[in-house]
Amino acid sequence: MWMKWVPWRFIIQNAARKNGFLDPVEVFTRLERFAQPSEVAAPIQLLRSGVVLHARGLVNSQAIQHNLDWVWPYWVERQFNPEDSSFIPRAFSITHINLTHRNWTAVGLPDCDELPIVDPRGLVTPFFDGWSIDCWMVDEERKYLLPSRLASVTQSIDFNNEVIVTTDARAEGKQLTSKVSVIGDVVAPVCQIQIEGTSQSKRGWIVVALRPYNPEGVSFIHDVELLSNHRGWRVNDKQNVNFDVIPDKHVFSDYLQGDVFSHLSESDDRTKIRCKVGLATAAAQFELSPNKSRNITLAIPLKGKQNVAIKQQTSIESWDASLQDACQLSIPDDKIKFLYDVAVRTLVLHSPDEVYPGPYTYKRFWFRDAAFILHAMLCMGLKDRVRRVMDFFPSKQTLKGYFLSQEGEWDSNGEALWIMEKYCRMTGNPLPEFWHKAVDLGGRWIMHKRLKGHHNTLCAGLFPPGFSAEHLGPNDYYYWDDFWGVAGLKAAGYLTETLGHKSRAQYFWGEAKHFMDDIEQSLFKVVERLEQSIIPASPYRRMDAGAIGSIVVDYPLKLWPAKDARLTNTMDFLLQHCCVKGGFFQDMTHSGINPYLTLHMAQVLLRSGDNRYFDLMQTVAKLASSTGQWPEAIHPITLGGCMGDGQHVWAAAEWILMIRNCFVREEENRLILGSGVPKVWIGPGKTISFGPVHTDFGTLNMTIKKSDDDVNVCWEGEWLKEEPTIEVALPGFSKIVAQPGTTRLAVKKQEAEVQEVRDKM
Repeated sequence: MWMKWVPWRFIIQNAARKNGFLDPVEVFTRLERFAQPSEVAAPIQLLRSGVVLHARGLVNSQAIQHNLDWVWPYWVERQFNPEDSSFIPRAFSITHINLTHRNWTAVGLPDCDELPIVDPRGLVTPFFDGWSIDCWMVDEERKYLLPSRLASVTQSIDFNNEVIVTTDARAEGKQLTSKVSVIGDVVAPVCQIQIEGTSQSKRGWIVVALRPYNPEGVSFIHDVELLSNHRGWRVNDKQNVNFDVIPDKHVFSDYLQGDVFSHLSESDDRTKIRCKVGLATAAAQFELSPNKSRNITLAIPLKGKQNVAIKQQTSIESWDASLQDACQLSIPDDKIKFLYDVAVRTLVLHSPDEVYPGPYTYKRFWFRDAAFILHAMLCMGLKDRVRRVMDFFPSKQTLKGYFLSQEGEWDSNGEALWIMEKYCRMTGNPLPEFWHKAVDLGGRWIMHKRLKGHHNTLCAGLFPPGFSAEHLGPNDYYYWDDFWGVAGLKAAGYLTETLGHKSRAQYFWGEAKHFMDDIEQSLFKVVERLEQSIIPASPYRRMDAGAIGSIVVDYPLKLWPAKDARLTNTMDFLLQHCCVKGGFFQDMTHSGINPYLTLHMAQVLLRSGDNRYFDLMQTVAKLASSTGQWPEAIHPITLGGCMGDGQHVWAAAEWILMIRNCFVREEENRLILGSGVPKVWIGPGKTISFGPVHTDFGTLNMTIKKSDDDVNVCWEGEWLKEEPTIEVALPGFSKIVAQPGTTRLAVKKQEAEVQEVRDKM
């Protein structure tokens, strides 16, 4: 650490005292005391992203609160409104960031890295972390339709031919509809915005406004110039916004003149503007006749040639090709099916080469998110896309074998090896040759990283204290990391065995057992310390919301039996003390309801046969946006995003995995069918189906249909090796183990339920 270099400490401390500041060395030292001593206080990658976020927040604090006569994005209009439930006092806050409505939806093409985002009121940000396009209306009486200031709009997503986000805003006889998509191909993608406006009874104008901000806050625009044909703008001398027709009027403004919104009624003969502050704005106005609609189309090239001819295009072929092998869901619950179908497309969009857990705030790679996202993609049948992403894994490994996405996180090796094993199991493909060394190095890194010489302590044999990007608290000996370490060693054993190296495989399996034995010894001492059989986040923590990380031992790793008492008690604690509005509320950092962690809890309940899993599923479904997306964490009052990316791809992956496990899940050497299919989906004349779904044993198509008192469960399997044992376990019906070769079973209601019905008659 640079702080340990004495001259630096002396210089910094003296400079601080001389200028009346707190001693930063002393502050840093005191902060470290809240955490277990760790080799990495915080990953440089996380510090970098945090600095970027709050640097923008600092700019926001100077730009927004002194200019509230501007038209700002939806989150600002609400968060800065003292009469709104989203209001946050600013007081001594140095930075102003979006903490109430972190919601957006990406549009794009399969295999294309460009992902424009659309906020809940139709604000379009075409380029990553860039400026935006907003659409307004004004009539001849200077009455406005400003979507970001409306209490409600209608927003939807269409994915029949391509991904299109439609926003429909209405007020005082005006209607403004925008449709946002990406057309073209991966070589020359174009963000297309189709706008339709209607003004009843009065003459009016559609206003296309160039905005120096996005859903995170200010994004600088220094230069705007009319294109030579007057059909668009050149922004910051590098990006074009093209109109299909010449606007009836142009207006420009800079920071000193105020928002262009205040100048819409003025005439402006200028063809360009420069703003040294970086808050240049522009508006193109298109006249509307009373009671007549008008359509305007914008084309914004996302790379390559900037002057494009505007024409209607679709991306049907690229989407058809990307989804041709994807698992299909057919159920009578339209909302659940809609969320599944959107989630499938969300995963495809965010896996152009690597895989991203979000289109904006989290548009970078983590092994943690990737493990869950890639598992969902494997289950869906997108094995080629998964392989393409995983081929990058060895290049992200250090010479010592550490799979590095962020320093100080000890879960990544387990996650990388676990998903490698899943890939080989579920596809039947051998371990690719250039993964061999990565697997061996990755397994050995886990073994060497464990603590030595800590006998008779709570942390003996565990990983050292690490930074938790799962936001479980300060640096600590997290069981989350340890359980992933065990899973990684078991995966290394399996993968090594497939190469014929049986002795090496036995070595990894033996080390996995030793690691788990040390975890068990630690937990035994924790039970004594806490006087209850339960799993906290780390050996030294009391029970709190951080314990959510420890249930990874069950989902997805299945390292323990489903009804282990410690796991059951931990789930009871989380359900009783850590839920808000029916979903898991993460007090640590997120301070919001977490859709993906709520689904982790639902998966644990599903595996144990606890029907409360469906209540948690329903909660997550209700928390989805109208475009079928979830932010990383949800504000319990505004129900908007309060943490992370506004479109959390990990959450979408968890929704797919939840639906998949409701229909089919592995348990040791058998497949369990239908254990999470709720009775409300099964009714006379209704046929529900799921497939082709990929499992550890092969591919399965299944249907469920009710006939009188019986329910027929049918399946067709293409097994990688021998047929697994198949158990049909519909909730409320008798469990049946199928005879080998069987592809159909009729199940009946459980006797207790039948008797209850008779008693009520």
